[in-house]
Amino acid sequence: MPGLYRDEAIVLKTIKLGEADRIVTVFTRGHGKVRAVAKGIRKTKSRFGGRLEPFSRVDLMLYKGKGALDTITAADILSSFDELRADYARLTAGAVAVEVVEKITEERERSPSVYALLLAGLESLAQGRCDNVVPAFLVKLLSLSGYHPQLQVCVSCGTGALLSGFSAAAGGAVCEECGRVDRGAQRLAPDRIALLARLLTSDFGYPSDPQAGLDVTAALRSYAEYHLERPLKSLRFLVPA
Repeated sequence: MPGLYRDEAIVLKTIKLGEADRIVTVFTRGHGKVRAVAKGIRKTKSRFGGRLEPFSRVDLMLYKGKGALDTITAADILSSFDELRADYARLTAGAVAVEVVEKITEERERSPSVYALLLAGLESLAQGRCDNVVPAFLVKLLSLSGYHPQLQVCVSCGTGALLSGFSAAAGGAVCEECGRVDRGAQRLAPDRIALLARLLTSDFGYPSDPQAGLDVTAALRSYAEYHLERPLKSLRFLVPA
């Protein structure tokens, strides 16, 4: 139904529209992912100022008309997350979080759990608890979104044999024998698979060897891109192909 509504949201991305407007993609607490026009936002005296930058958590007033895009009529900052923009490591990690949420969610599909996860990830980065936030966020979001990876037994044969690989197509960790059969499986040491399982259940900021964090991030990138059937550009700054 057309009309005004209010919601809390996190800005995922913005793109230019015409000479003065932007299309702003937000993930809202109550309405899921929404694309809306912010009219006049690129003008010097815009009433929105810098309130609709990526990562910002905002209190929005929106108008839903009959078209595909809503219109943002008012915006107030609740959390700016400026700390992310001032540090390259936090910026790249935050970019991964908002891009994956934007790619994995459907428009107007309400998901308070995804909203809470995204907010918790950005807060952890802002507070400096950056260890393994990216792989932890990825594995938690994939699990919430219906792509839960099997990490306890071999996803192919179901045995508890030593897990030494990770298969995007099969859906999780594989044993040595199944990894040889699955040509798309990546080698991933048992301690890396154990780290993935720990990140899935731990709070953000769980520490590990930096190389271990990169290894599991690379595995999750392949897993996410396989199931989403699209590239994740921000992850390529962290784990190049």
